[in-house]
This record gives sequence, structure tokens and C-alpha cells, in this order.
Amino acid sequence: MEGIKSSIPRKILAFILLTLGDFALFYVSGASFTHGLGVYAGLWGFAAARFVILSVLALFILGDLAPVLIRFIATLSLLPAVYETGTKLLYDGFSECGFSSDWWCWLMGSGASVAAALFWEITIPDADEAASEKKSKQKSRVLFMRVLRLFRPDLPLLLGGLVFLSLAVLCDMFIPFYTGKVIDILGAHYQANEFTMAVIFMGLFSLGGSVCAGGRGGLLLCAVGSFTCRIKLKLFETLTKQEIGFFETIKTGEITSRLSRDTKSMGMTVCLNVNVLLRTFVKTVGMISLMMSLSWKLTFLVLMETPVAGAIQNVYDTYYQRLSLAVQDAMAHANDTANEVVSNIQVVRSFNAEKHEANRYNQRLKTIHELKIRRDTVRAIYLLVRRLTGLGMQVLMLYYGRLFIQRGQMTAGNLVSFIMYQSDLGDNIRTLTYIFGDMLNSVGAAGKVFEYLDRKPEVSTEGTLAPDQLKGNIQFKHVNFAYPTCPGKSVLQDFTLELKPGQMTAFVGPSGEGKSTCASLLQRFYEPQSGEILFNNEPLKSYEHHYLHKKIVVVSQEPMLFTGSIKDNISYGLKDCTDREIEDAARKANAHDFIMLLEKGYDTEVGEGGGQLAKSERQRIAIARALVRQPQVLILDEITSSLDDDSEQKVQPQCPNQTLLVIAHRLKTIEGADQIVLIGNGRVQERGTHQELIDMKGHYYRLREKLSTNGHSP
Repeated sequence: MEGIKSSIPRKILAFILLTLGDFALFYVSGASFTHGLGVYAGLWGFAAARFVILSVLALFILGDLAPVLIRFIATLSLLPAVYETGTKLLYDGFSECGFSSDWWCWLMGSGASVAAALFWEITIPDADEAASEKKSKQKSRVLFMRVLRLFRPDLPLLLGGLVFLSLAVLCDMFIPFYTGKVIDILGAHYQANEFTMAVIFMGLFSLGGSVCAGGRGGLLLCAVGSFTCRIKLKLFETLTKQEIGFFETIKTGEITSRLSRDTKSMGMTVCLNVNVLLRTFVKTVGMISLMMSLSWKLTFLVLMETPVAGAIQNVYDTYYQRLSLAVQDAMAHANDTANEVVSNIQVVRSFNAEKHEANRYNQRLKTIHELKIRRDTVRAIYLLVRRLTGLGMQVLMLYYGRLFIQRGQMTAGNLVSFIMYQSDLGDNIRTLTYIFGDMLNSVGAAGKVFEYLDRKPEVSTEGTLAPDQLKGNIQFKHVNFAYPTCPGKSVLQDFTLELKPGQMTAFVGPSGEGKSTCASLLQRFYEPQSGEILFNNEPLKSYEHHYLHKKIVVVSQEPMLFTGSIKDNISYGLKDCTDREIEDAARKANAHDFIMLLEKGYDTEVGEGGGQLAKSERQRIAIARALVRQPQVLILDEITSSLDDDSEQKVQPQCPNQTLLVIAHRLKTIEGADQIVLIGNGRVQERGTHQELIDMKGHYYRLREKLSTNGHSP
């Protein structure tokens, strides 16, 4: 902090000395330099000398030259030479400042240089910023360029829009020009032919501008629609590839907000702002050219507003962008709260927490409201200052315009044309500074989207192993695991176990001791912190992702069905699944009989989340969905809680050639298992058949006795 405070006076001193040095150099050496060496050599020689002297002076005072300072000195030095050379080539003459050392010329040249340097700084990012493309540290300009690169497939539409844009701008630019001509014709010697031609040209340019503007808007809106669909699909694909731990740490409301709202904002705001930016830029350049032909003095006077407007805009952008990002985050939190309550409305109702949730949601809305008030207040102050600046410039322009008419340097018609151009030019310059800032604000939403797009899943899916023949041998070797949400709490500790092909293994034990965690690790929802899991003597991560999830299938206690028919849910994720295979799987899952009793059979709609079916029916369809894949390893996680004894016995014996893993609290369910594993404290405490464990009279025996004593079916 002390270093920053000490550098501020130094920078102020440097600014003062550089300003005085440049004015002295301009006043003493400008004209003499030009006359001494000849016109062009003098102009460019003085520009080079000015650049070297100012750079050396800045280096001596500051000790280092920042890139932005080098760019400003280069612009300040070269702009007069470029302008005078262009004036000579286009108009065969120099401006009044070409050979003058007047302070007025120095002031106008400095103002134009500041405007050019500011526009350069806004539009062209530094190389070091482009190299810092890292997640949350991404700069707004880098993000914006990245969004533009995503529009590459829509290049034909964008080019077509650019052509229409250029034509519309050209038509709009000439309307004020012919308006001034009409006034001069009416005020001087009236010529009917000249008046008619001027009116006809005005009408043609107006019609052409309207038609081209419509074509431009249509093509760009098509590009926006195409971009939005493409980026939504790309983000959705990226999200579905993330590990399960990612969804446990990120709120659902935030994800849906990025997917629905921010992707649309990226396409709409950026593309439409680029449209406005290009149109305004082309129009501004053309207007300045026409204004220079009417009065270069008034043009320089008008351009002096640009640095002031740019400084105001930069201050506004800093605060507005920060508040806009805060509003986006607050809205994501509010959406998450609403989604959470709607998803768990039964729990909210059962605990009489409606008022509590309404208050919680109200607090979220109040936060959004307060942030929006602050954001809108900043915008209101900015608009007020911007309008006052424009009004002051208009007063100055009218004052000097009257003087120039009195001196015969311009006509009344030229002044009217100039005023019309100046009105549009002021709006265009403010639009240029505003629209670029607005684009930077809009890519704030893109920052979160790119964070998701750039994120690499912590659980890799890059395995390639997919053998034709596979046995269902599973080995846990010294596995240690803790969930990402609670990294300090170990769920499995030095867990070692083997599941043999063709056998039924049952996991029993108290809740929260690691039984379902083993099933999650087998599905590669997570990676163990140490140890490894082998499938057919190969690490799980070596297998191709889709192949692995076809060979290892889990049916959970609370199966989720998707909106659609029973047939669609059984064949979910399979491209070439026949009706015969679907029916065979349903028979094995003891679901065929109740399905055929339904009015539409396998074409019956299950409703959202399977809500049209009973819990036991959803369970059987989920089992059929697993069996239709003909998995090598089938995991049944607490499914028997929703099945009666008859259905339970009909489901499990249908897997004679598979490795069957059953996780259950009902001990009667797994008495016939080939291997019963009692898990406690994240370790294998006991292992054996039902009779072997009873004879041991250990933890399993005591657990069975406890359940019998409490009146539960063992």
C-alpha cells in the first residue's frame, strides 16, 4: 500500500513534466523542423524526434515504460504527421496547423491523440492479458475475443450482416449532407432541378438505409440463434461428463442458470453489440471525414469531447461490471433456493416450514433488489454526467459555428449539416465507449460458462480397454476413500475384498459405513485417494467409459425414471435394443405381468420421475433397465425394501453367470449368498457364508440378534 501511495505523486509529476516538455518541444521545434528539412521529411522527422525525446524523458522520470505509455507517446508523436500527410494526399494542401506552433493546434492534436490511444487501449488487448486465459482470472477482453471465436461457424451470416451494415451506414451518412444542400438551395438562388435531385437522393438513401438495416438485423439474429443452440449443447455435453462430486459441490440452480440464462446472454448481447459497434465505428469514421470537409476546426473541437467521455466511461464500466456480476450470482442463488424448495416440497410441508422458506427466498430477492438499485444508481449518475458533457460541447460548437459563418468560413447549410453530423457523432462516440463496456459486462456471464467448459473431470474417462471376453472378477486392494464434500472424513480405510464371478456377494452393516460407497466406486463416480480397484485384473480407469458402464450396472434404492414410456425407460441409453430384448429383461425383473395389465402396455407413459407408477413398479422397471444390458456385474443397492418376498426371490436367481453384489439391511434377503461381508468403520470386519458367520458369533450374529430383538425381520 505504501508503494502505491508513493508512486501516485511520482506519476503526477511525470505527467506534468511530460506535458510541459511536449508543449515546449512543439512550440520551439515544430515549425522550424518542418521548414528546415522539407515538408514530408520534416513532418516525419519531427514525429520520430518527438517520440524519442518523450520516451527518454518518461524513462528517466519513471524508471520504466509501461506498454500503455509507449502506445500513447507513439500516437501523440505520429498522429500529426499521419494527418498532415493524408490531408496533402487527399485535398492537395495542408491544414492551418501543419506549419504552426500555436497552442490551439497543440491542444487539439493532444486531444485527438488521447482519443486514439484510449480507443486503442479499449479495443486491442495486451499480449500478456491474452496469455492469462485461466478460469476465474480471465480478462474481459480475452473472454470477449473467445466468444467471437465461437461464432466462427456462423461466419457467412456475420459477413452478410456486415455487408448490409456497411450499406446501411453509407446511406444514413449522406442524408444530413443532402439536408444541408437543400437548405443552401432554399436560402440562396433557388434551382428547381437541384432541389428535386437533392430530395430524390435523400429519399433513395433513406429507403436503402431501411432495407439494408432490416437485412442486417435478420442475418445477425439468425447467427445469434445458431450460436445459442451450439453453446448450450456444448455446455450440456461438458456438464454431463463431470464427475459426481462436481454436482455435489455446485448448486443445481447455478448450473441451470448458466445453461439457460448465461448462454443466451453470451449470444444475444455480444453479437448484437458487435453489430452496433461495427455500425457505429464505420459511421463515425465516415462522419468525421465529411465533417472535416465542412470544417476541420469544428471537427477537432468536437473530438476533444472523446477523452472526457472515455474517462467517464472507464470509471462507469469498472463499477457497473462489478455490480452486474454480483446481480448474476445473487439471481443464481435465488434460483437455487426456489429449485430446492420445489424439489423437496413434501419435506417443507411435513415440517410446516413454508413460512421459513418464504422468508429465506425473500432475503435472496432483497439482496438482488439492493444490488440492482446500486447498479441502476451508478447508471443514472453516469447518464447524467454524460448528458451534461454533451450539452457543454454543443454550446461551444454553436458559439464557434456562429463566428465561422460571420467570417465567411462556412455557410448556414454547412453548419446545419455539421450540427446534424455532430449530434449523431456525439451519440456514436458515446455509443462506442458505452457499447464496448457493455460487451465487457456481458462477457461476465461468459466467464462462468467458460469455467465449466474448460473444467476437466477429476475422474478421467479416457480409458480404451474393451475386451470381447470378460469375467466379472472384482478386487478392492487397500482402498482409502473420502468424499470430496468431507475430505477429512474417511469412509473406506484400507478396504480389501474380492468379488468372484458367478457368485452372489452381500454387503451388510450399519448405515453410513461404506457399503453404498463401494458401489459408487465401482461405477467410477469417484476415484479413491489411494489403493486401486481391479476389474478382470485390470484397473477400472483402463476401461472405455461406455463399455464399463454396460458391464457394471447398479440398481439403487430410489430409482429415477425419465419422462417417456416404459419401453423408453428400459432401453434407456441403448441405440439398438429390440422389443424382444426389452420383454425378456422385464420378465427377468418380474415386471412383465404388471406391464401387460396396463392399458398401453410397454407404451404406457411413466410420468415425471415415474410418478404414474408405484414404487415397487418403478423398482422392477429399473431392474429390467439394468438386465437388458446383460451386465457382467450387477449391483442391487437396497432394492428389496420395495419388493415383496415373492418378487425378491424371482429377481435375484435370474443372474447365474454374473457377479451379483447385493447391499441390504434385510438379512433374510442375503442368507443364501455365496459370500456375506460385514462392513464397519470402512473396513471388512467379517466375511463368510451365513452359517459360517452365525457360528462365529461375532458382529454379524449380534446384528441379527439385535434386529430380532427389536421386532424387525432379520
